[in-house]
Amino acid sequence: MSFEHPYYPIIYVRGYAMTGSDVEHAVADPYMGFNLGSTKLRQTYPRSVVRHVFESPLVRLMKDEGYRDTFLDGTEVADSTELPSRAVWIYRYYESASRELGSGRRDEIEAYAQGLLDLVNALHDRYAPGDRARHGSTSSAFRVYLVAHSMGGLIVRCLLQTLSRNDQRIDKVFTYATPHGGIDVRGIGNVPGFGFNQADTFNETRMRTYLGLGPETPVNSLDGAYPEERFFSLVGTNHDDYGLARLAVGPMSDGLVRIANAYVADAPRAFVHRSHGGHYGIVNSEDGYQNLRRFLFGNVRVDAFLDIEHISLPPGVQQQKDGGHQIRANYLLDVIARVRGARWDLHRRTSDEGSAVFVDYDRHVKARQPVHLASAFLLSDARVDPTRPTLGFSLDIGVQVPEYQVDGTPFWRRDHYDGGFLFRDKVNLEATCSADGMWSLRYGWDTESPNAVTRTAHAENPLPGNWVFELPVVQHTTPGIRAVLRLETRPWNERV
Repeated sequence: MSFEHPYYPIIYVRGYAMTGSDVEHAVADPYMGFNLGSTKLRQTYPRSVVRHVFESPLVRLMKDEGYRDTFLDGTEVADSTELPSRAVWIYRYYESASRELGSGRRDEIEAYAQGLLDLVNALHDRYAPGDRARHGSTSSAFRVYLVAHSMGGLIVRCLLQTLSRNDQRIDKVFTYATPHGGIDVRGIGNVPGFGFNQADTFNETRMRTYLGLGPETPVNSLDGAYPEERFFSLVGTNHDDYGLARLAVGPMSDGLVRIANAYVADAPRAFVHRSHGGHYGIVNSEDGYQNLRRFLFGNVRVDAFLDIEHISLPPGVQQQKDGGHQIRANYLLDVIARVRGARWDLHRRTSDEGSAVFVDYDRHVKARQPVHLASAFLLSDARVDPTRPTLGFSLDIGVQVPEYQVDGTPFWRRDHYDGGFLFRDKVNLEATCSADGMWSLRYGWDTESPNAVTRTAHAENPLPGNWVFELPVVQHTTPGIRAVLRLETRPWNERV
C-alpha cells in the first residue's frame, strides 16, 4: 500500500514497570498507558488545580489526525485484514514478564529491542509484502514512527544504535521523559550497576553496553546511528508531583529523570512543566501531545537563538571592575514559547521551576556563542482555518539580574533587589508562507503593542528554503542588555 505522507503508522513503546504488580497492571491495559488522560491542570501562581480535560494521546490522534487502533474482535487485526496507514500499534513487550500472560520472567533490554525490531519487520512485511526482502532497512515503501515514554526510549535507542543502525524505515522518534543520560540519585550519583528487576538498565556503564558506545562518547549520543534532527526529546521539569521518587532525585527533574539527562545530544527538544507520570504526567498532558503532534505532522521548524552583544553592569559593580577586580556573573534566562489561541505552553523554561537557561558570560557574551532558546515545530493555522494561512506564536523572554561576585565574594548592596530583570518582554510573531515558498514575518513586543503584531521583519536566506529573521532586543537600563533575537525557519515534513 502507499502512505499519505506524513501519516505513517505509530508504534508506542511504554516505560519501565518496577514491580510485578506494575507489570500486571500494564499488560491488562490494551494500550499500555497511551490511552490515559487527565482532568487536572496545575496552575503555577497561585498553586491551584483547575479542571482541564485531556482525553489521552490515543484519543486525540484519532480526533485530530484520523488515526485508529489495531484491535478487532478482541485481538489485533488479522494478517488478511487491510491495514490502515494511520494506525497506532502498541508494543506489548512486558507480556513476557507477566505471570498471567507470559513466563513471569523479565528479559534484558536487548531482548526488548530485538522484539521491537521484529515488530517493525512484521509490519513492514504486512504493509509492503516482499519489499523487505528486496530493500531491507533502506526501504522507501514503508515508514513508521516510534513514540516512547521513559525506558521505552532506551529500547528504541538500543534498536537504532546496535541492532539496525541507519534504519531508514524509522521516519521519526519522539521520546517523553526518557533518561538518555541515565538516572541519578542525590547523594549516590548514577544508579548502581546492579539492581532489582533490571533497574541497572539506567546505569551509565550498562547503557554503554546495550547502546554500543565507547568510553569517550557521551551516553546521550546517537553516535551517528540515526539523524539527530529526526529524534525529539520532551523534557519534564515538574518534580513536585511525582511520588516518593522525587525525594531521591530532587529538583531540576521530572521527579525521576534529571533535566540534564532527559534529552539526546544535538537533537531538538522541548521543556514542559510536567512530572514523569501520574495525574500531572508528561504523556497524559496537552502540552506533551501538542509537541508530539507538531513534530510528527507539522510543516515548519523554528529555532530561536539569542545573540548577546553586550550586557552592562550596575554602577557599583562597574566601578569594581574598573578598579581591576574580577567580576563573575552567570545569568538565568526564562523563555516560554506559546502558539496563538492556546492555554498550554509548547516550551517552558523558568528559574522559578528550576529549568531556566543558564547563560555563561565568558561563553555566551565574550565569546559570542549563541544562546539556544527553543526549537519548535509548528502547524499552519490553515489546517483548521483555511482563511488564515499563517503561523502565530510568541516567545516570552526574561534575562534576570544575577548575583554578582567580586573577586569570588558575593557583591550585595542595599540597592539590590532580588528577582530583577535585565530584560523582560514577550514578542508576538505571525509568519506567512506564500505560494512560491517565500516567508514573511510580522512581529510586535508586548511593551509596545500588547498581543499584537505591528512590525515587519526582513529575512535573510543563507540556504534555499531556510529563512533567518533577526529582531533587535535592547533594554536601555543599567544594568541592561543589547542582543539580537534570531529566528531560523525551515520547512518540515517536506521529505516524501
